[in-house]
Amino acid sequence: MSGADPQAEHQIVLVRHAETEWSRNGRHTGLTDLPLTERGREVARGLAPRLQNRRFALVLTSPSLRARETCELCGLGKDAVVCEDLHEWDYGDYEGLTTPQIHEQRPDWSLWRDGCPNGETAAMVGARADAVIELMRRGAGDVAAFSHGHMLRVLGARWIELQPQHGASLMLATGALSVLGYEHGQPALASWSCTSS
Repeated sequence: MSGADPQAEHQIVLVRHAETEWSRNGRHTGLTDLPLTERGREVARGLAPRLQNRRFALVLTSPSLRARETCELCGLGKDAVVCEDLHEWDYGDYEGLTTPQIHEQRPDWSLWRDGCPNGETAAMVGARADAVIELMRRGAGDVAAFSHGHMLRVLGARWIELQPQHGASLMLATGALSVLGYEHGQPALASWSCTSS
C-alpha cells in the first residue's frame, strides 16, 4: 500500500483582502462591511499576475465586500463561491475599536485568549476554520481562499494542527498571499504573508 496522500500535491493559496480604511487605522473589522481603499484596490490588482498562471479547482471567498472585491480585482471573481465560514472573527462589542482603546477598558485583554464579549472566541473561529479546511481538502486540485487577517491566521494554525490561539504567532499583512501545502505528507506552511513590496 502506498502511503502517498492523493491530496498531498495540492496547494491552498490564502489571500488576505487588501487595505480598507479600518485596517489602515488598526480598527477591529469583523462583520462591518467596508470597501477597499484606492490603495487597497491598486494592491489587489497587483496580485493578479501572481495568480494568473495557476489553475484553481475551487475559489472561495468570504461574504464580506472587502474580500469579494479583492477576489474580483485579482481576476478570480467569476469563479468564486461565497463561503460563509470564511468571514472574519466576530469582534462583538469590540467591533470598530483598536487594541489600545480596548486596553483602556481591559488592560490585560488578549483576543487570542479572551475572545470578544458578544462575539467569538478562538475556539469558535477554529471550528469554522476546520470546516473550511475539510471543504478545501475535498477539492480536486489547488484552492484559492480570500478572507481576513485573524480568520486566515487561525486557518493557518489549524492547517498545521495547532490550536486556534497559535494563530497569534502568524502575522499577516493586508493584500498578502500565503500557501498551504504538504511536506512528506505532513500539512505545512509553504509560504506565509508574502507581499509584492
